[in-house]
Amino acid sequence: MQDFVFPARAEFLNRAADLRRLEDWWSGRDRNALVLYGRRRVGKSWLLRAFAHGKPAIVLVTERRAEGAQLGRFADRLAPLVGMRPDLGDVSELIAALYALGDRQRTLAIIDEFPYLLPARSEQRHEILTAIQAVMEERDTSGLKLMLCGSHIGQMRTLLAQTGPLRGRLTPLSVEPLRFADAQAFVQEPTARARVERYAVAGGMSMHLDELARGRGDLRERICERVLSHRGPLFNDPREVLEEELRQPGTYFSLLEELALGERAVGDLATALGKRTSDLGPYLETLEEMRLAERIAPVTAGRDHRDHRFRLADNFLRFWFRFVFDFQEDLRTGLRPEDHYDGEIAPVLSEHIATIFEGLCREWTRKELGAQVSRVGSWWGNALNELRRDGRRQSEEIDVVGLRRGVVAVVGECKWTGRRLGARVLGDLETYKLPAMRQAKVRLASDGPLIVLFSKSGFERDLIELAAGREDIRLVELDELVAGLMG
Repeated sequence: MQDFVFPARAEFLNRAADLRRLEDWWSGRDRNALVLYGRRRVGKSWLLRAFAHGKPAIVLVTERRAEGAQLGRFADRLAPLVGMRPDLGDVSELIAALYALGDRQRTLAIIDEFPYLLPARSEQRHEILTAIQAVMEERDTSGLKLMLCGSHIGQMRTLLAQTGPLRGRLTPLSVEPLRFADAQAFVQEPTARARVERYAVAGGMSMHLDELARGRGDLRERICERVLSHRGPLFNDPREVLEEELRQPGTYFSLLEELALGERAVGDLATALGKRTSDLGPYLETLEEMRLAERIAPVTAGRDHRDHRFRLADNFLRFWFRFVFDFQEDLRTGLRPEDHYDGEIAPVLSEHIATIFEGLCREWTRKELGAQVSRVGSWWGNALNELRRDGRRQSEEIDVVGLRRGVVAVVGECKWTGRRLGARVLGDLETYKLPAMRQAKVRLASDGPLIVLFSKSGFERDLIELAAGREDIRLVELDELVAGLMG
């Protein structure tokens, strides 16, 4: 077995923690097959090839084709390695042939997009997994390290289920989108503002970062060329990926388009789509399973709190469904990308970025104030009763709330605007929002929570002077936020 060579190894960025975990599995005593899974475009294929580089390894890539043709192609690949063309009747025989490779030397075998090899019907799939289970009993006597990879998260999790035939024979590794600090390996921008803007549009998926954050060109130019041009690589990418994985993409697309505008309660989604709330449950569960949407509740409540909301979990999908999805036909038939950007995107791009900025502020709070708070999220609830009765304020929201032993120890407000932040934001927080929390029976620190104010554009003199005289206020400018996240 020759060592595997990944020609693009020098171009591979980041994923240091994932590579360390894979190397631990490779050199350790764990004989289980490793199940590596994550969303499409997250960078799994490059990760597994970077890991295989320099090792005696074979990488088999499964495609959507008939099982017999697929196995025949793999038999051709194995023939020179085993001295004969093996007769592979099903997937279990393929895995048996791979384990046989380990009889001669320590070997790595990777099957990419493994679910494509499994039957669609559950009874047949259970039968073939049971046959694979029997083959895996030989894993302790073989020098093979087997890795099964896949993008269909639901199917990959089914392999790991405690009730499944392969229970106890698999070790999971989930590949997650890159967080802000790790994504900066792709971002070639000197300023904190530009780094946040790139991440707010590209998100944490390696492919999207590679197209939108790496290389020359300002953000407007990259968006116009890579996303808005009908010849651009990302113009139709979300649609193609989702249509491949979803049986009824129409309803899902409508949900994602609505969620691209911000967090939504189930009732609001049902009203927007003209459906009953009960009808949307299965669709939202699927989007959660695919890690495209996530359910959130006030940090002071549990996950099952009845006032939960849903939000899109991916920055680029949020951007694409808000600014591209509904304009694709116009862009195909003559609308200039630059005109679309200037007319539809630029005037409200700050609204899109503000949502991601709030998430980065919560991430900063976890990292920088972790000794003071164990949980960080947001909070929303009813305004003070007297204000609701006369119609002055109906609800209140706080962007950052940190809890220590169930008590609110930190609160924060985040503003991504072109204006400096003044004392009015602090006044609203102390006059309306904190009292609304107390009205909702939320426990606040007896000496008052630390107040952290985050601003893209800095702070007015009145707020700076006020904060200088109080130990319970901290002002965080954008440079400090980004430095803290990257430090």
